[in-house]
Amino acid sequence: MATGSLRDTYPLLAGVAGPQDLRALPEERLPALSAEIRRFLIEKVCATGGHLGPNLGVVELTIALHRVFVSPRDAIVLDTGHQGYVHKILTGRASGFDRLRQAGGLSGYPSRAESPHDWCENSHASASLSYADGLAKANELHRRHDRSVVAVIGDGAMTGGMAWEALNNIGAARRPVIVVLNDNGRSYAPTTGAIAGHLHRLKHPGSGSRAAGRTDVFTSLGFTYLGPIDGHHLGTLQRTLRFARDLRGPVLVHVATTKGKGYGPAEEDEADRLHAVGTVDAGTGRPALSSPPPAPSWTSLFGQALLDVAGHREDIVAITASMLRPTGLYPMASKFPERVFDVGIAEQHAVTSAAGLALGGFHPVVAVYATFLTRAADQVLMDVALHRLPITFVLDRAGITGPDGASHHGIWDLTLLGMVPGMRIAAPRDATRLRALLHEAVEVGDGPTALRLPKADVTADIDAVLQVDGMDVLHRSTSPAPDVLLVAAGPLAGPCLTAADDLEERGYGVTVVDPRWLVPLNPALLRCAAGHRLVVTVEDHTRAGGFGMALTQGCQDVGLDVPVRTLGVSRAFVPHGPREDLLAAHGLDATTIADRVRRFLGAPDGTVPHHACTARRTP
Repeated sequence: MATGSLRDTYPLLAGVAGPQDLRALPEERLPALSAEIRRFLIEKVCATGGHLGPNLGVVELTIALHRVFVSPRDAIVLDTGHQGYVHKILTGRASGFDRLRQAGGLSGYPSRAESPHDWCENSHASASLSYADGLAKANELHRRHDRSVVAVIGDGAMTGGMAWEALNNIGAARRPVIVVLNDNGRSYAPTTGAIAGHLHRLKHPGSGSRAAGRTDVFTSLGFTYLGPIDGHHLGTLQRTLRFARDLRGPVLVHVATTKGKGYGPAEEDEADRLHAVGTVDAGTGRPALSSPPPAPSWTSLFGQALLDVAGHREDIVAITASMLRPTGLYPMASKFPERVFDVGIAEQHAVTSAAGLALGGFHPVVAVYATFLTRAADQVLMDVALHRLPITFVLDRAGITGPDGASHHGIWDLTLLGMVPGMRIAAPRDATRLRALLHEAVEVGDGPTALRLPKADVTADIDAVLQVDGMDVLHRSTSPAPDVLLVAAGPLAGPCLTAADDLEERGYGVTVVDPRWLVPLNPALLRCAAGHRLVVTVEDHTRAGGFGMALTQGCQDVGLDVPVRTLGVSRAFVPHGPREDLLAAHGLDATTIADRVRRFLGAPDGTVPHHACTARRTP
């Protein structure tokens, strides 16, 4: 957005090029600035998609933070960071919101590459207090006694154990750390558990069985507790934050806010207060009437498939880490509420609690984003796999996810889970295979299983032309003799089939298979590989420790000398952008797959070498 157009529509906001301009603004202009920021957020986020409800709820709080503290000298650390849009606006990035979460544009989370005001960019919850503890230690060691460290954390993130590990250290050390608890009563859905109840009683002292007192747990941990205060009253916010700053010790400021504040469609949205939206009509908060109906998502199809399984088996239970709807558990929770457990943002606890349920005779299904399961790697290994417990992990958003960026791509789970003894990992390519593999997974009784579901529309079913010992053959050239075996992991079967057509037109013999179960390696896949000159694996995952590496090792273990080449995601943090574009950038589109196969076979110009149609004999 050009500065002129910004000034025409948002005159106060146009004058804020950074926190110094905000601090110079007269107090009486702040309510008007707040209103402009809300209008700006609604206009821009509805146009690009992004986190809307969380940011509408922190407008006044963020203004107060940047008026009281001098960023970046004073570190302001945002937990999770999806509520960081207002922070970005006030630190000079309003002009970039037309390209929010688009390739090359503003990140949807704090980004150290964008601004010195962004101290960290890990968007996994409950980490901000540990960052703050370390920054306070660094200030002390550097003798920077005039600096403050502020961590802004939501009540939802306070359900994570890491937050309490940090509180335990901060409260005992007496260093000047200010914890701003942004309490809107929700993460996606309403916050659950004893902590939520405690915070509610602090805000409403006349409620609950212990209404007579208002003792808070934070004072017992060594903090000066201030609040609760109105998170939308700028005067109260600034006075309280200044007082907290001047105490020069551990302080917790309890701020009550309203998620989606000032935008009717968000405040009235019972599901998640428009936590995250796609491109929607700003007037209604819903997709435009002219928009085509959305294609079914993998998440919704899983939710229905799980409900069907749970209807036939009373031992099926489900666990979510504060993401009931985003992981597809809402249908089961609606019909069987006593068998679905929301443990808060506590992945480690979720996994070991599932282990307890399994020990008690149930088959738990733990539904979690693939990127968040990495937080519970030890629990999967030692609490589940060591005991060979029958638990199914359903990994939503496995692979390249798109606009949420580096911390949300699910590209490490195969590497971590693939080394776990007894683990079985499946990757469905379509809706029929999703239902079948879920049924197979919950039938396993002697160890953990996992299903990888992408963040993508579900395409039409791809039927097998042949099934071999649990492996699906999707395409097999009748002639010439087989040159290359394309091994497609789950949803990349479609691009592999398109690439196979291209290769056949150029004279190559191609077989395409979908292993269905990636881990453990199916011996039938090794037998199939032996009949080809080249094997190419195609996976929506990092190449380091992924399926391709496992197949390469499997071939070596049985003395099979067929060359194996792996197409996958490079060993790097992948930025935000459209999923299809990011897949293409890593060579996972049909055109690039075909081109790479030709080069692997020694034909950089795309022609068939003289030996390309010579069948390879199985040794």
